This record gives sequence, C-alpha cells and structure tokens, in this order.
Amino acid sequence: MQQESFLTQWIQARNDCAARPRLASQGQRSPATGASTPREILAHVRNPPAKRTAAPSRSAQWRSAGSDPKPTYVPLETGGNQRNGLAAKAHFDADEHGVAVSLRTVERAVKPLRQQWRAQALATVRFETAPGAQLQIDFGERAVMIAGERERVYLFVATLGYSRRLHVRVFRHERQASWFDGMESAFAAFGGVAAEVLLDNARALVVHHDPVTREVQFNDRLLAFAKHWEFVPRACAPYRARTKGKDERGVGYVKHNALAGREFASFAALEAHLEQWVREIADVRVHGTTGEAPIARFAREAAALKSIAGKPPFTASRLLQRRVQADCCVEVERNAYSVPWRLIGEPVHVELGGGQVRIFHAGRQVAEHVERLGRRERAVLAEHYVGVAKAWPPSAMTATANELLRPLAEYETLAGGSW
Repeated sequence: MQQESFLTQWIQARNDCAARPRLASQGQRSPATGASTPREILAHVRNPPAKRTAAPSRSAQWRSAGSDPKPTYVPLETGGNQRNGLAAKAHFDADEHGVAVSLRTVERAVKPLRQQWRAQALATVRFETAPGAQLQIDFGERAVMIAGERERVYLFVATLGYSRRLHVRVFRHERQASWFDGMESAFAAFGGVAAEVLLDNARALVVHHDPVTREVQFNDRLLAFAKHWEFVPRACAPYRARTKGKDERGVGYVKHNALAGREFASFAALEAHLEQWVREIADVRVHGTTGEAPIARFAREAAALKSIAGKPPFTASRLLQRRVQADCCVEVERNAYSVPWRLIGEPVHVELGGGQVRIFHAGRQVAEHVERLGRRERAVLAEHYVGVAKAWPPSAMTATANELLRPLAEYETLAGGSW
C-alpha cells in the first residue's frame, strides 16, 4: 500500500513540476500537494503536512470563486533526457524516501505516463494550404555511384503545398548559395513565387530559433533574398521535421524512387535523369493524399503564384568583403584564393558569379580564379608570390587541400636555403 501511494504521488509530483510555472505566475500552489517547487513536492510525498481546519480548503476557495476545483495541468514537456531513465529516477526517489519497491514495479507504474508522452510526441495535425500560399524546401543527402566512384550528393527538393508538384536539383554541397540557387531554379520551373516559403533551420538560413518562444532570427542575406523575390520566410519547428511533412516525404520519394539502385556516367547525367524523372514520373503520378496528379492540380495553382517575369536572379553575382591573410590568400566559403602578396592585411572586395571569383582592391581587379566547389581547396597563382619566394615551382601553387604533406625541399626553397 505504501508503494502504491508513493508511486501515485510521485507521478502526480512530476505533473506538478510541469504545472509549477503556470501556477506560480497565477500566484497559486499545487492543488494536489500545496507545493510550488519540485523539492517541496517530493518532501510532501514523504512527510505530508497536517490538515488545516481553521481556514477553508483550497478547493472550497476555488468553488466559492466560481472556478474549477481541479485545474487542468499543463502537459509535461519532455526531452530525450527526461523520458529516458524515468523508471530509474522514480526508483531512486523511492529509495531516498525510505520506500522499498522493486524497479519492475516502478516500470509498471510509470508505463501509462511514458505512453502519454509517446502519443504526445507523435500527435500531428494535418493542414492544407490554398493555391500559391506555400512552398516547402529541404535538402537531403545521398551516396550515388558516378563514373564508377561513390560520391555524396545533396538533393534540393521544393514542394508546392497545394499541388504537391516537385522540383529537384542536385548539388555537391549544401551551402547558402545552393539554397538560393535551388529556390531560384524552383521559381523558374513553376513560373512564379509562393506567398511564403517554409524552410529548415539550417545554419545557412537561420541564425537562431528558440524552441520554446518560437522566436526566429533569419540570416540577413536570406531576408534580402526574400525581399528580392517578395515572399515571407517561415522556419519549421525545431526538432520537428514533420512541420514541413510534404517536403520531407518528397525528399524520401526522390531518394527511394529516382535514385535507388542507379549509377550515372557523370554528374551531368545525374542532373538530366532527375529532370526527366520529375517530368515523366513525379508530375504525373496519382498522389496518395490528394488523389490527383500534381501536374493537374498545378494547373489550378499556377495562376495564384506571383509572376517573376522580368526579375533578374538574386544570385547573378555576390559581393563579399574580406581581408588578405598572411599566406597571401582570402577565404571564401572555406576555400582560399590568392592575391598579390603586397596586399597582405588590406581589405578587398570579392565578387562571385558565373563560376568565377574576382577580387578587387581600391576599385581595381587584382585577381581572378575559377570558383572551387569543394572545401578547404586552394586556388593559388605563382605570379602573386613574385618577389617573395625564389623560383617557387608552379606545381606547388596549384595544390589542393588533399595535398597537405609537402617535401621539406619545397620549404627550403621558399626560405632561400637549407638547414
């Protein structure tokens, strides 16, 4: 009997801990235990206070005020650390309060509470959007065989909320430029822009998203991009990808239908295959939720999209400001590009566009390189080091990030002597 009483009150105490912030804000204490903090609640379980007869009970006061004597508790918000080890926590508390009870008994007692939390985490409200109201976007990773080698690619998938029509692009990275290129490609494919774009909390797009208050701080460049194309950016709920479930299903559909078990002769062949797959399969299939082909529903949605006629691409060129480092290079998207050594420490402007990187100082172009698509690669020209290094081999100037180990003879040549 003592075990059942303790476990019942322990579970009540867990819910009281969740209700405490709301009760405290209303100047109330827990109706079940008369406590307002977890420490007071657990203390009450072992040593309940004596009944007070002089003053009316809390329930009587609530009834006289015309309110519910048993207020609804706020559901306990639980993260992974609170769900895991729940039975062990209750068992520890029971032992601490001198109640002898087995762990299995505790597990049976807290089972309904765990089921409640599991159902709460899975509960989803399906919603539909009007034509042209929303576009959902996301990235997915996939290892694909290209030219006989296993290569990891990044799939950009955009889904119109009403018609479920897809647009798919493949990239070698998931940078901010890839997000922007993917969105502009989707706008061009659909012939217009939706009123809002629901996106992921990627670091390239969202600086901070508070999971409690839902306050969002978007990246400044994303806000400029949204202003240019006249849409409202929306971030999905943190740690809850189902907020943009239509696009989440779309990413999985592309992975398991368009790419599964396929090999491609080149990256261009992969791009061509995805375009054909969208046109011949994804657009004409009967969607499981709407019961219609996406291309048929798109005919009713196209007129609701904002026209993009005559509007230039936002990503036609990008201007960045950098400072030249001691290695005579500037870093752009984790790759290094060289400039003349006399500019070390000077501020420069970097223009990206058309697959080229152009670097300007005082309004004059001082360097131009082919844009590197990988990470930690170096685009270095030997002419930028003339006057510093003696007869530096040009081959050393074009080394990539994978060639991190160099012969000591190269460093001896650079230093102008040997040990």
